[in-house]
Amino acid sequence: MNPDNFFAELKRRNVYKVAVAYAIVGWLVVQIATQVFPFLEIPIWVVRLVIALVAIGFPVALIIAWAFELTPQGIKRTEDADRDGERPSRSRAWIYVAVIGGAVSVGLFFIGRYTAEKSSAAASTELSAKSIAVLPFDNLSRDPDNAFFTEGVQDEILTRLAKVADLKVISRTSTQRFKSAPDNLPQIAKQLGVMHILEGSVQKSNDQVRVNVQLINAMTDAHLWAEIYDRKLTDIFAVESDIAKTIADTLQAKLTGSEKQMMAAQPTSDTTAYELYHKGRSLWEKRSGDNIPKAIAFYEQAIARDPNYALAYAGLANAYVLLPYYTGAPRNDSQGRAREAASKALSLDSKLAEAHAALGKIDFFQLDLAGSIREYQRAIELKPNYATAHQWYGNDALASYGRFEEAIVEGKRAVELDPLSPVINADLGVTLYLARRYDDAIAQFKKTLAIDPTFFYAHYNLGIVLQLKGDLAGAIAEFEKAKQLSNDSFTIALLGAAKGLAGDRHAAEKTLKELDQIAQSQEVDEYSRALVYLGLNNKEDALHAITRALDGRDGSSLTWIKVDPLLDPLHGDPRFEALVQRVVGQKK
Repeated sequence: MNPDNFFAELKRRNVYKVAVAYAIVGWLVVQIATQVFPFLEIPIWVVRLVIALVAIGFPVALIIAWAFELTPQGIKRTEDADRDGERPSRSRAWIYVAVIGGAVSVGLFFIGRYTAEKSSAAASTELSAKSIAVLPFDNLSRDPDNAFFTEGVQDEILTRLAKVADLKVISRTSTQRFKSAPDNLPQIAKQLGVMHILEGSVQKSNDQVRVNVQLINAMTDAHLWAEIYDRKLTDIFAVESDIAKTIADTLQAKLTGSEKQMMAAQPTSDTTAYELYHKGRSLWEKRSGDNIPKAIAFYEQAIARDPNYALAYAGLANAYVLLPYYTGAPRNDSQGRAREAASKALSLDSKLAEAHAALGKIDFFQLDLAGSIREYQRAIELKPNYATAHQWYGNDALASYGRFEEAIVEGKRAVELDPLSPVINADLGVTLYLARRYDDAIAQFKKTLAIDPTFFYAHYNLGIVLQLKGDLAGAIAEFEKAKQLSNDSFTIALLGAAKGLAGDRHAAEKTLKELDQIAQSQEVDEYSRALVYLGLNNKEDALHAITRALDGRDGSSLTWIKVDPLLDPLHGDPRFEALVQRVVGQKK
């Protein structure tokens, strides 16, 4: 066939027109699939199938255009249409289809570009370019006892970075769950909510130490900076400061003059005291009764080595703050020791955030909510990435005053900085149920239990929310789980109170006797007794118990008296409202 005749035949049979129209309509369909389907959460395989069908359909459309004609009498084979003298309509509708399809395609293209840029910007915002997690360092020393020294190097670098307001730094509680050099960096970074990861190793031998570090962009696996430090053991603090400063510079963080000073500060000149402190800190973070007394012992040994070690005093203060709630130690004695240690720490270093946070917690437990707020705010000002300070600030004084919007913001910030901490996640759940957001609280406690299914604190708080929603059977089941995991007096009281509300008065009365027996060997707070009395609908004795607690300035649970849903049966009684004012009526 003559090529000229062939192309003329293509034109006569409208194959060109069909090709142009199909290309435009096909492009339109592909644009809809790629730009619209993702917003409707349609699976990606459907998008790929649409693109494949459009591509396969193109030659099919050309063959049909060659073989058939659209005539006023309908679709006929081209040879039959030629024999009958019928030609297709000269309608120019195909031109309009092409123009409209092209306009829509161009529109979808630019919409797609715009939304992609917005999505990219949103993802970039979620993973800030100035965010970092310091993973556990490898201990390359032959002596396994040097593991605490290695932990200390990691923690000191992290602590220095946490003082920079322009950075987001993940707390050690969350990073400790990962090994030092994992294979799945992007997944870990996403889980921790950061863009950068610092990996490292430490080798200690006699008075020499080698620290090897590398800063990695976890999204691209690009190594941004790496260094090996071979120094004397006494130079370890200068090494930690240099690493922190280099990281801040690499991530282009803005440093204030005071932040530079705090990053360069040397906490102690005694490396043995340094190791003892980090042994204590590692045990304190485990949040169990037998580990907190051990932590206290290590802190005291560190102080004995270096009486001017402010951070060790702050650690001692925080250990004594929590001691009664994990061991049943006398509250007044523990809080007195905690205040003494925190005050000593601040006399040595007034800019120590850990000591200010400890004082904030002590003030809170001793019903000084205004003082508590001041101390927590100062701690956050000094160390913006201090997750515990955000946690306590939100869950303690802000929640007690009923300032729930602020409290939840602080709780979420704490979770952001320490996303895998069971206690921080659980305390956000407590704030949510104090705000009467019960469904959100349940979801938060379930999230916490997914992190640590054995965390008794999350189990009994989940039980409280279920009780408040009227699910007494579910509440009792959670209290039973908590009791199996940690048979403390408060869990026992919650279980007895719930059984009383469910109609089992005998069990509730038996619980009161059990609490009296426990009180012979360890302290039992009056709030626990008050809850059991309320389970028996005995409001008078509940009021007396709360009054005794406030007279003794035991605010361990009663600082939430204004907002605690478990105390709702007492609201409206003038005597109870007077007690509420004793706690929250002070200047905020």
